[in-house]
Order: sequence, then structure tokens, then C-alpha cells
Amino acid sequence: MTSRSIERLTQSNKVNKVFIDGCWSAPLNSRRIAVINPATEESVAEVALGGEADVELALLSARKAFPAWSVTPVSERAAIIERIHRLVLDRTEAFAQALTLEMGAPITYARTAQVPLAAEHLRAARENLLSYQFETRRGDITIMREPIGVCALITPWNWPLYQITAKVGPALATGCTMVLKPSELSPLSALLFAEIVEEAGVPAGVFNLVNGDGATVGSALASHPEVDMISITGSTRAGVLVAQAAAPTVKRVAQELGGKSPNLVLPDADLERAIPLGVGACFRNLGQSCSAPTRMLVPRDRLTEVEDLAAEAAGQFVVGDPTRVETTHGPIANRGQYERVGHMIDLGIAEGARLVCGGPGRPEGLDRGFFVRPTVFSDVETSMTIAREEIFGPVLSIIPYDDVDQAVMIANDSVYGLGAHIQGRDPALLREVAGRLRSGQVHVNNPAWSPHAPFGGYKRSGNGREYGIEGLEEYLETKSILGLN
Repeated sequence: MTSRSIERLTQSNKVNKVFIDGCWSAPLNSRRIAVINPATEESVAEVALGGEADVELALLSARKAFPAWSVTPVSERAAIIERIHRLVLDRTEAFAQALTLEMGAPITYARTAQVPLAAEHLRAARENLLSYQFETRRGDITIMREPIGVCALITPWNWPLYQITAKVGPALATGCTMVLKPSELSPLSALLFAEIVEEAGVPAGVFNLVNGDGATVGSALASHPEVDMISITGSTRAGVLVAQAAAPTVKRVAQELGGKSPNLVLPDADLERAIPLGVGACFRNLGQSCSAPTRMLVPRDRLTEVEDLAAEAAGQFVVGDPTRVETTHGPIANRGQYERVGHMIDLGIAEGARLVCGGPGRPEGLDRGFFVRPTVFSDVETSMTIAREEIFGPVLSIIPYDDVDQAVMIANDSVYGLGAHIQGRDPALLREVAGRLRSGQVHVNNPAWSPHAPFGGYKRSGNGREYGIEGLEEYLETKSILGLN
């Protein structure tokens, strides 16, 4: 598959450009990177990478644009966000094709999840903007919430468009200006998004895009004194590096990082419903989600039943060519992650976990591409590597427990605390367990996703929140004024 939108980006030479101050221009160095189709292991495009000089120009542009944009009326900002939202939906197919090419998202999943959920962040940002009180009174004190300033936005390769809109939406809404650095492994959807920003009429300098790697562009943004706030979604390792680089300039750092989310199946749960949904949630986006519930905690006396249901659910997946509409799971997004997932499956076997289904190697009939077999381990001990480290692939660990107190202890026995799931029937017990979990978000009985639910982590899963009002407020400073009538 060759996407017409990618052909157009190539023919217009935008793959060789950065977007700064409302203009497409060549970066000030000659570095390039191949964008690899993970299903074929072949290059689909080459993209120019920016450098420190490009970061300087982008930040200069953002700083220059900030005074005017920060005081733009709410109605104007809302209208621009609405136009961007509409354009994303209008170009769903172009984005879907790009996502399939650059990170292997199955085309049906890209059309029905990756793109529409990304659009929802824009809709939610507009709604929150229109209802938000930027000025309130507390007795004789006036409290104002003002845009923090110039923001650096660093987004990952696993949900490329979705994470862009989750940051750009509230940044635009609050009156901030920004420089976006998408992952160099999945940059094509970001270039398409920059085209939409331009078409929607965002003023020059408000939104800037510089493709580049973390060591160069990411580091330059994190350490730069002209950046007032940095928002990163990525690995915990990347978040630590950004925070260290940001510390000398005392800028705000919002981090959405790694996870090892538990799925606590209570003794009274309906297993025939809970287990297939839990397997599906774990393997959504091929397990390449930081909040994926990769640890399934189940009553020990029902372990065999759980294993049978999990194997049956995993067996329903269609792994293969992501361009085919019937494919449910495509390849791992890039070679580095593919090799890590394979290594972790090997470690699970070596450390004594019992393989229920899947295992090493590609699925049958696939001799190239970064494809892995959906894998379920059981009798996993909490000390095993697969129970403790983020794998970021389709690997589920089933961990038995003896009572609910032990299950909660196991669920919290992690350096991470991003997401958690609970399955059960007793509302009082569900509420009690949800309150005991050290996690930024808890899903009870597989509820629908909402762009208004604050998302972020405890512990090493990060700082700050995205989505909802709380995500909007990450981009605001608080000012108190005393003495005004």
C-alpha cells in the first residue's frame, strides 16, 4: 500500500521540511531518517531531521507569537480548534493510511480508533475551553488562570496522532504557543497534522513542528530557557532524561510515562465476559499502550477456567497484513521494539512462566515484518521480569491470588501506577478496591473511554494529567490579585 497523502507529502517536499512561523522550510542540517513500514521492513519515505538551530528558530517564533495569541478571545480559539477537529475527521482516510504505513496499525483499527479518538481530544479541548472560568473570586481575592507560555510537546510512536491532539488541543485552548517534536519513528501523521493546522488558520508561530530525535531536538527543547513547560509522553527512561535536562531552568514538566497495569478479576466476576474483554484490552494496539492491563490477577481456584478463556480469546485475533480490513493485529511498530518483545517472551519461558498460547517467533505464514504471536503466560510469579517490566507488546501475564487483600497488594507491587482495571459484581467491593489501588486511572468492568477522564500516573508513571479539565490546567499558571474591588 502506498498512501496518496504520503506521495503528496513527498512530491511537495514537505518530508524534507520543518514547519516554523507558519512556513515550510528546509531544516538547517542535512540529517535524514528512513520511515520503515513494519509489515514489510522496507522504507516508505525519508524525512529530514531538524537540529538545535531549528529548535532556536521555532522557539523564537513561538515566543514572538505568544503575546497576541495568549489574549485571543476564547471564541476565536474555540473556532480554530473546531476547524482543526473537522479537518482531522474529513481526512480520516489519509491519516489512517499514514498510520498503517508508519507504525503498522491495522487499517480498520486506524480508521475506527486511532483517528477518531484523536479527534475526540480536540472536541473535548474546545468544550472545556468554552466552559472554563479563567477568572474567579475568593472573597476579596481575584484568581486568574493564564497561559503558561511557550510549550514543548514530545509525542511517541505508538499513538502518533492521538498523543499530538491530546497535547496540542489544550495548549491551543489555553492560549499557549508550542513546538511539537513527534517521534522520528512515526513522523508522517505529524506532517499531515501540520498541514491541517496551517489550513485551519492558526496564526504563524503559534504551532511549530520540528522533526528530530530525542538526543538532539528533544534535549534542546527540554533544556532551553525559552520553554516554559514541556509535556512528554514516552518511556520512563525518556521522561527521566527530559526532567534532568529541564531542571536547571525550573520549567514545568508534565510526564505520561510507562505502566504495568493490573486487571484485578474479583472472585464474583463473570469470567466469560471479563476474561475475553481483559485479553482484548491488553492486546489493543498490539499491546503498545502504556496503560495496557498486562497483569491479569485471578482467583487461584479459577485459574484453569481463566486460562481456557484467555487462550480462546487470543485465538480469535487475526494477525497479519495491516492493509487488510479483516486484520485485527498488525506488526510491532519498529525493529527495536520487536526485538524487545521477543526477548521478553524468551525471558518469560526461561524464568518458568507457563506458556498458555503464543510464544517465540512470527505467526505461521509470516516470514517477514515485525510480527509476533499474541502470547499468554500463566502461573506468573510477581518476581518474574514479565510481571515487573513494561513489555509494550501482546504479552499477558496471568497471576493467581488467594484473597482480595493479596490481589490488591500484588496490583500495587509495581514502580508504575498509570492504569488499573477491576472486574466484579459487588458495587461496594468494586468501590473499595478502586480506592485502594495506587493508580491514576481505574476502569471498572470495562467502561467506555472518555476524553474528559483525567489521565496520568502515580509513582514512576509520571507527573501531571492529560485529558479533561485537569489536562487543560496543565497549560495554565495561577495568579492571585489582592486589593481589587
